[in-house]
Amino acid sequence: MSVVRPYGDTTGDGMAQLSFTLPVPHDKRAEGAALQLAATMGMDPAMLVHARQMGERHTFFVVYGRVTHLVDTAAVRVVERDYPLLGAGAVNAVIKRRLRRKLSVVGACIGTDAHTVGIDAILNVKGVAGEKGLEYYREMAVTNMGAQVSVPDLVETARARRADAVLVSQVVTQRDAHLHNTRAMAAAFREALPAGRRPLLIVGGPRFDELMAAELGVDRIFGRGTTPREVASYLVHALFGDEGER
Repeated sequence: MSVVRPYGDTTGDGMAQLSFTLPVPHDKRAEGAALQLAATMGMDPAMLVHARQMGERHTFFVVYGRVTHLVDTAAVRVVERDYPLLGAGAVNAVIKRRLRRKLSVVGACIGTDAHTVGIDAILNVKGVAGEKGLEYYREMAVTNMGAQVSVPDLVETARARRADAVLVSQVVTQRDAHLHNTRAMAAAFREALPAGRRPLLIVGGPRFDELMAAELGVDRIFGRGTTPREVASYLVHALFGDEGER
């Protein structure tokens, strides 16, 4: 079945839960406004299951109700992994055979973003989800610049380290800051380095659309749940092609 509807109590009943914040203090009128918004969005009937005032002028709501919308899963566009997952030993072997030096990786959170959990999970030895980070790979030289790194500093460090790949994490997304920062970074690397000397540009974060890589000027976007092994496997695939898959 490629056409589906949300599931709540019984298959295909269309029941869905929605949360949002309105810039109004919590009272009966605010609750009515929340239900009106849910109805306008196609939830009928809509039930208010939670309301809590946040500060003096905002209220957080959770509503639950039936929607009639259908989703055709056959028409969904996603970025599928187009390379095999390799173990650390295989990744190290490919790098050693092809480069005869360590693969240089520079990582950072750029702009005002101070959330290093994501970049640390990929780069630090401790890693995430039972996988060790790229610092564990003996054929990689990893430079973790940390948080709130300016784009010029990132470019200069990548040039100094002769980076093969630059990994950037962006968690702050207010006013599309992650998109603006990524475009600025890609433009800076294009201006600073000729095409043959530019490193792979890879960005990651929970709010990125993985289909936007070309639009943002980067080589790859990784979303939430990405592990170090996926990134390491992508690096050897992107840099060495088919040989990175053997």
